[in-house]
Amino acid sequence: MARIPNALTSAAPAALTAAGGLVGGYGVARWTGKRQLGGAVLAVAGAGAATQWHRRSGAATAAALTGLYVAAFGGSHPLAKRIGSWPSVFAVTGVVVAASAVTSAVVTRKD
Repeated sequence: MARIPNALTSAAPAALTAAGGLVGGYGVARWTGKRQLGGAVLAVAGAGAATQWHRRSGAATAAALTGLYVAAFGGSHPLAKRIGSWPSVFAVTGVVVAASAVTSAVVTRKD
């Protein structure tokens, strides 16, 4: 049976989706002054990336990368006190993107 593609998860690679969530979530929160709105961007993109990771590499890999995504969000806050807000967001985003790209290249789910 054919699957109907989900626009949220099939439009971009998971690394790009995750990067958009971290950078976009911070940008939206900062520019609108509404942290909840930034959190919504972060959550929606994180869910989309997690779905992509699951489809591509399986549940265990998706769980690990989703955990890294959440840890990156949390870790960006104390890091921002040392290096600044935007550099912190870009640093943790780079870690998540690199992990996602490497994982996608190495671990591919066999259906």
